[in-house]
Amino acid sequence: MSRKRTAIVTAGLAGAAVAGVVGRTVLNARRRNDPEAHEQLALLPPEGLEPVRSFDGTELAARAAGKASDPLLVFAHGFSLDLTSWHYQWIGLSDRFRCVLFDFRSHGRSGRAAGGDLSPMALGHDLAAVLDSLPDGRPAVVIGHSMGAMAMLAMAESRPDLYAGKVAGAVFAGAASNDLLRGAMGSITELLRPRLGSIRQAATRVDHLRRHVLASRVNVGHLVARATQFGPQASPHVVDHVVGLAARAPSEVWTDGLAGLMDMDLRHSLRHVRVPALVLVGEHDRVTPPSAAVALAGELPNGRLEILEGAGHIPMMEAHEAFNRRLEDFAGPVLERPPKRSRRKSA
Repeated sequence: MSRKRTAIVTAGLAGAAVAGVVGRTVLNARRRNDPEAHEQLALLPPEGLEPVRSFDGTELAARAAGKASDPLLVFAHGFSLDLTSWHYQWIGLSDRFRCVLFDFRSHGRSGRAAGGDLSPMALGHDLAAVLDSLPDGRPAVVIGHSMGAMAMLAMAESRPDLYAGKVAGAVFAGAASNDLLRGAMGSITELLRPRLGSIRQAATRVDHLRRHVLASRVNVGHLVARATQFGPQASPHVVDHVVGLAARAPSEVWTDGLAGLMDMDLRHSLRHVRVPALVLVGEHDRVTPPSAAVALAGELPNGRLEILEGAGHIPMMEAHEAFNRRLEDFAGPVLERPPKRSRRKSA
């Protein structure tokens, strides 16, 4: 190796080492002052429901919290996450609402996708199967985050009858009707596509990078997630939980699932969502930025927009108190339940 090349490599390694030390120092300081540090984010809702069979036989895990007679909220999680991403919602709202949560196919405790189908339409069928499994005559407000919100739109295309009956209201968090994930992860795949050709090939490369990042000794996974997914004041404990969920997601979620989300456009389905709709977006969302939320709210027949200050792409965890207030104020009247400011329960 030439002297010049040796010097460049040495400088690069030294720079990486310094960055790692600085990153650990800042992260450790944030962890010491983290008000969420002792929150049991992996805690499951207390009531296990019967497994739900989706259209192709995939088995979906579902749980619930709250009285069966209370107004019904159904939560659909985001890409590479699971139902525990709604921790603060079922903890904070289950004294007034029946909260039903489930894991999409190949996520969390649900079965792997039958036939490998991780398309947005398959996810929409998963959500429809959960709604169909609930007692008849009970209207629900459905809350979807990111991929879960896209499943809500896919369901509007395949099962518009649900928006004329079972679904009384819809909440879209960190969502867009097209070009989902063209922000943080989208920029990575677009950079890789000229060399790799297709979105599917680029998504496969992203999965390889993900595994290398998560294996890093200097908490690169945490730092990357904070930079791409969260607002500046996000709890390190919350970030760690999300990184852990992403690490445990099977590779097909990051290849087939990501490719499907990158290549979808569900704007034509918006006409079926005629129920009251609330679009929530974090001020610092880099994945589905506020401009995408503005467009979505404007395209929905009965939509309105609210921005959550300080939050990024996962506002229900980052700004959970503000998120819960807005959700309760929306869902209460829709389900004919007078709003009341809920007090957060301890886990």
